Amino acid sequence: MKKGLLIVVSGPSGVGKSTVREEYMKDASLNLTYSISMTTRKPRNGEQDGVDYFFVTKKRFKEAVKNGELLEHATFVNNYYGTPKAYVDKLREEGKNVILEIEIDGAMQVMEKCPDCLSIFIVPPSMEALEARIRGRKSEAEDVIQERLEKARKEMTFVDRYKYTVVNHDIKQAADEIASIIKDHMKDA
Repeated sequence: MKKGLLIVVSGPSGVGKSTVREEYMKDASLNLTYSISMTTRKPRNGEQDGVDYFFVTKKRFKEAVKNGELLEHATFVNNYYGTPKAYVDKLREEGKNVILEIEIDGAMQVMEKCPDCLSIFIVPPSMEALEARIRGRKSEAEDVIQERLEKARKEMTFVDRYKYTVVNHDIKQAADEIASIIKDHMKDA
């Protein structure tokens, strides 16, 4: 059986990564699976260990970092998040193409450890379009919007570190472009 691809998808907050992923994940011919992260945060109502996340203690998470068990890891709101290497390797050995939709810091860690990964950076058509999307959510205060936009500007400087850049003008078009990139790499693998 052919080993599956490791696919890293990143982009600035608000660019539509999850929405685009939902679209290209519908294509069964891509044989995609979405990676489950390890976290120290408590499960939310209805979340299941091994389905939504691998829920662990901070002690166990720190052991995983120390032992090199994670492809990447980060801290967010006093909780740790990371991608378990053994889990991803198992899926890839089963021939599945594994999607990691992760922040740029994590993506840089994965690209360093797995230079053969397929890296895709989703960008907005313009910073004005990104701002309109973030404001359109009507879910955040002005200071939070400004923080997100400043973070997005910094994140955009990493675009040249990725193998591919996809502009999210249109969800379906961006998803089709990502599907095409994956298919090309499936032929070469």
